[in-house]
Amino acid sequence: MRSNRLLILCLLYATTLLSDDWKQFRGPASTGLTTEANLPTEVGAGHILWKAALPGRGLSSPIIVGDKIFVTAAEGSEQERLLVLCFDVRSGQQHWKRTFWATGRTMCHEKTCVAAPTPVSDGQHVVALYSSNDLVCLDLDGNLEWLRGITVDYPNVSNSLGMASSPVIVDGVLITQVENDSQSLVLGVRLADGKNLWQMARPKGANWTSPVPLHDAAVPSVALQSGKGIHVVNARTGALISSYSDGAATIPSSVLFGSTLLSPSHGITALDVSGHQEEIPMLWRSRALSPATASPMVMDNGVFVVNNAGVLTRGSLDGGKREWQLRLKGPFSASAVGFGTFQYWINEAGLLQVVDVAAQEGEVVSTLDLGQTVLGTPSIAHGALFIRSDQTLWKIGTPPVL
Repeated sequence: MRSNRLLILCLLYATTLLSDDWKQFRGPASTGLTTEANLPTEVGAGHILWKAALPGRGLSSPIIVGDKIFVTAAEGSEQERLLVLCFDVRSGQQHWKRTFWATGRTMCHEKTCVAAPTPVSDGQHVVALYSSNDLVCLDLDGNLEWLRGITVDYPNVSNSLGMASSPVIVDGVLITQVENDSQSLVLGVRLADGKNLWQMARPKGANWTSPVPLHDAAVPSVALQSGKGIHVVNARTGALISSYSDGAATIPSSVLFGSTLLSPSHGITALDVSGHQEEIPMLWRSRALSPATASPMVMDNGVFVVNNAGVLTRGSLDGGKREWQLRLKGPFSASAVGFGTFQYWINEAGLLQVVDVAAQEGEVVSTLDLGQTVLGTPSIAHGALFIRSDQTLWKIGTPPVL
């Protein structure tokens, strides 16, 4: 009886861990949102549960799988050493570190770095992409599954400012955008061995946006954003399903809300991606909603963007009408994450600002200054917020009751 009870408790614990996973850029649905409700909204120094030192440089978000956190970094005089690091969720203790040599170009703008793309996991593997266009696949214990230098196959896939698109996994296929001014591509890579299932030529031009999985599509699909617009493709084959050709931003990524894709295009353009029309139908457009670097967010029946001046704007999901504006302390490179009606915005100086968007004109309810430059988007898991700078990985949550 005791052994059966223990087994049940272990299974319940494992299920809880799995439900809390944050396995890609902007979380489970690429929206920045979590269903957890036990996160702190009044934050202070006492909410820093632990912090761990990081080597080299990195802008990628942490991802969380079970009780492990994975982050990437790059070190060396030319950021030629590519790192994957694993930490314990509870203690912040480092479990392991793996180092690889870059095979592609490591030239980047001084603000960004080689470890800019966020890694991705299917729950059994961790795949890290770097600006050098090196792909590394490890199991959760750090054992190498495969390693691929994309520029070995495609020598002109590079960008002198640095690449930053984060890959996603859809139906066992790793979708990787490597878009640039010369040899611009998106690859559908078989997760099992790193080989191409398909490749697609993309519009030439530097592009730092990330693919968005379309979870309710009839076939496994992904939306690809570029300066030319949006392409919806079959994740298994790369076949083009539908497209929108009126341009889009190349830094903030689109966000999916149900079957509506809210794209940074002429402000925000709402697209109906529920069908298989050759041209994606436009639902509405609002030039009053114009995101800068941070990607838009949807919560509390509103769409939210931050502009270059650090002004947070709330717009209606029915037509995009501007409802209110709130000045935050910017500038921002990181996108927001949140739950319920609360958003976490962290600016480039490391000031975390918690915003209650249900307040009549929006309200900053608390702040926490981490004192280090933060350019990467935070992650949420297990009732805590995980934030990284070049030097440090933080866990911010509710202190235990003693």
